[in-house]
Amino acid sequence: MPILSQHNSNSFLQVVKSIFAAFIGVQSEKNRAMDFNHGKASHYILAGIIGVIVFILILALVVQFVIANY
Repeated sequence: MPILSQHNSNSFLQVVKSIFAAFIGVQSEKNRAMDFNHGKASHYILAGIIGVIVFILILALVVQFVIANY
């Protein structure tokens, strides 16, 4: 019977927190090492792309709001 290795993947919340920390530049070395050891690159790439899109949309909405009230 083969022994299966357990690969604990990071949760959705952990991925979001890691991406947010990376956006503002405050990721700790401990969390960065955990991300590289336990996370899947595809999860972080997808979360990063979604984060950038959300950031751009929020920025566009703020600009629209400021221009409309100017």
